[in-house]
Amino acid sequence: MTLLLAPMEGLLDCTLRDVLTRVGGVDRCVSEFIRVTGTVLPDRAFVRIVPELKNGGRTVAGTPVRAQLLGSDPACMADNAARLARLGPAGIDLNFGCPAKVVNRHGGGALLLQEPEQVHRVVAAVRRAVPPEMPVSAKMRLGYDDDRLAEDCARAIDEAGAAELVVHARTKAHGYRPPAYWERIADVKAVVRIPVIANGEIWTVDDARRCREASGCDALMLGRGLVANPGLAWAIRAELDGQAARAVGWHDLLPMLQVFWAQVCTRVEARHRAGRLKQWLNYLRRTHPEAQAAYDALRTVRDSRDIQAWLDAALQGHPAAQGPQYSPAALPEAATAPAPV
Repeated sequence: MTLLLAPMEGLLDCTLRDVLTRVGGVDRCVSEFIRVTGTVLPDRAFVRIVPELKNGGRTVAGTPVRAQLLGSDPACMADNAARLARLGPAGIDLNFGCPAKVVNRHGGGALLLQEPEQVHRVVAAVRRAVPPEMPVSAKMRLGYDDDRLAEDCARAIDEAGAAELVVHARTKAHGYRPPAYWERIADVKAVVRIPVIANGEIWTVDDARRCREASGCDALMLGRGLVANPGLAWAIRAELDGQAARAVGWHDLLPMLQVFWAQVCTRVEARHRAGRLKQWLNYLRRTHPEAQAAYDALRTVRDSRDIQAWLDAALQGHPAAQGPQYSPAALPEAATAPAPV
């Protein structure tokens, strides 16, 4: 079974894609969306969101990345897709699922699920605009306010020429609140010819098993579950293969935190850097007790030098980095964060 890493605006950007694919177990990624609004974007706009375009459309670990476009105008989407295709992504994905109010207010994302015909026009225009060997896929929710048009939207995507469809098993109105309605993915799968990938509320191996059974899906897309447990993809693979899971412990993740932080320091404004690290630690503490201690230790720390010092000490087993008793003054001033690995 193919395992995909989900696009999540504000969370799963290129830095976390890099780190999670280094941990391994993921077959393919989809980038966070590139918003298309009435003009053809310059190459730098695509590369800013998908820097993997400079690496043959793959992460450092070699995992292919499809670049995701979000927009509602077929002609403009097609023009941008054609330009993006020349940069060599592993494919182009189309966003019909974003629930953000600002996106929906401008006619994009999940709002389009109220108009299956327009969904069809967007997908068909993009499919015609890019080389036939370039995969075009789509990601949708079950609907906007309700799910009564889910099958119609899926058929529209299929008939427009998409190669595969990811279904997030909730409507826009559901947001990210559990549960995910995996059984409705089975209804969608029954009316299309293309592979259907299930997404939503897959936090554990048991969730993955139940999702597969309920949805009959061809593949799984992991989002917050993999952020919280970077070993989840390996655990799911082990379950499918009937083998022992490859353990991914805190000692494996500490070097990945360093890689993540180094890249955050080169890509993010200084005042937002600490928040990015704490955001990931907040997810990791769901599955790693050590992450709880790290989160407690860094909760009030904002200076990048102090965070770098804590990470350096943690990797060296420094006692000051083992729990909430950490004080920035207890460690020497750190040098500037290293360049990305």
